[in-house]
Amino acid sequence: MKRKFTTNDVITLTGLTGRQLQWWDERGLVKPARQGHRRIYNWDQLVTAAVICQLRRRGFSLQRVRRVIAFLQREFGTSLAATVRAASEYHLLTDGTHLYLRTSARQVVDLIKNSSQPMFDICLSDEVRRVRGDLSRKKNAESAEVRPVRRARRA
Repeated sequence: MKRKFTTNDVITLTGLTGRQLQWWDERGLVKPARQGHRRIYNWDQLVTAAVICQLRRRGFSLQRVRRVIAFLQREFGTSLAATVRAASEYHLLTDGTHLYLRTSARQVVDLIKNSSQPMFDICLSDEVRRVRGDLSRKKNAESAEVRPVRRARRA
């Protein structure tokens, strides 16, 4: 799997804008490496950007997103991408005031059943799988474009 991603790769895979990525870099939310003036993202930063994108689409402020990312890193002691594997199911749940992390479908159902308010559910594992799938499709499309066209032999 490709381990370095340009800003354009991240934009394509997450639906974010270049300005959003620049802003997040300036604020220290997602801090990519630099090659000259180019931003180079690793897998962990790509996954973090995708999760932040989902949180922003659900109406989370950047201040709250920063708290969520800090909570996840503190809770697991590792990066988001390293924590969320393809076989795991992690969900972030919020009632607008509190944030919950659930690691099994049973716990998610119980939490929603016992809640007195509607909750948003963001499946972290699904977001990682979506980015991986988009990356595979992009890689396949790029390899199809590079293939030279062969002419048929004449007898």
